Amino acid sequence: MKPKVFITREIPERGLSKIKEFFDVNLWTDEAPPPKSVIIERVRDSDALVSLLTDPIDVEVFDAAPKLRIVSQYAVGYDNIDIKEATKRGIYVTNTPGVLTKTVADFTFALMLAVARRVVEADRYIRNRKWKVGWHPLMMIGADIYERTLGIVGMGRIGSAVAKRAKGFGMRVLYYDATRREDLEKELGVEYADMDKLLEGSDFISLHVPLTPETYHLMGEGQFRKMKPTAFLINTSRGKVVDQKALYKALKEGWIAGAGLDVFEQEPIPSDDPLLQLNNVVLTPHAASASYETRSKMAEIVAKNLIAFLNGEVPPTLMNKEVIKVRPPGFS
Repeated sequence: MKPKVFITREIPERGLSKIKEFFDVNLWTDEAPPPKSVIIERVRDSDALVSLLTDPIDVEVFDAAPKLRIVSQYAVGYDNIDIKEATKRGIYVTNTPGVLTKTVADFTFALMLAVARRVVEADRYIRNRKWKVGWHPLMMIGADIYERTLGIVGMGRIGSAVAKRAKGFGMRVLYYDATRREDLEKELGVEYADMDKLLEGSDFISLHVPLTPETYHLMGEGQFRKMKPTAFLINTSRGKVVDQKALYKALKEGWIAGAGLDVFEQEPIPSDDPLLQLNNVVLTPHAASASYETRSKMAEIVAKNLIAFLNGEVPPTLMNKEVIKVRPPGFS
């Protein structure tokens, strides 16, 4: 008999078909995430779980799932999972790192270009039939990216990939990270700066940090007031890294020039959120990794982790390695 897996959303067929070869699949097919009550009900007899960032996987879920042995997360981040509790119970937790690095880095620049050059605003201008006079010297003037200063907060895989792309635009790159990366300073020509220097000296600030207690509201009113009034904020990391109310105030009152956001404190963003009324912010629906190839590769990694565990092997991207001491891999 195949072990049972509950998958909380449809994932690309390249990974899903492999999972179906080895597992009895219980798939949530709605576009919206399953309510927590549904997750609890579906995991009661599940051996494995495929989760997304929107799914709270905590003590309550674990209590309802006595057979659960592995959570294979379809994401790089995992702040939705109680890792410590999973480890204590001998539940393996995996994610999908590395594969989306370049795609997210590309999208970061797409947001930078879109907000700085007013691409989305210009598109709306035409669609709303406001373009009446042809070319005009003062129409839709934006900001250049080339040879400007980019401040990167978080010099991990994605931050490093963004830095590489910035060099193609002739940008000076400052970075702040909890760990100084002298290897990357030599390789990429980036410069380490403390947070205040980065905020004060950058024309663009791009966030690439995980959500932790230390990074919650890392960007708030105090930080926005230190930025240049001509500067732009880009966030493709986690929504709660930014104090959204403070950001709205900064954009509305002109403390900073604009922002490009792919993530939000609440997702989906509420229809009455005041950010939706501003022209100097570009908003996208958590889509930075949304290329067909990348999302398919993520699904393949999810499948590989599950199949490796089924075969009694340590999953390739196991996050809580301490769990091996609690329970060996496998469903037996």
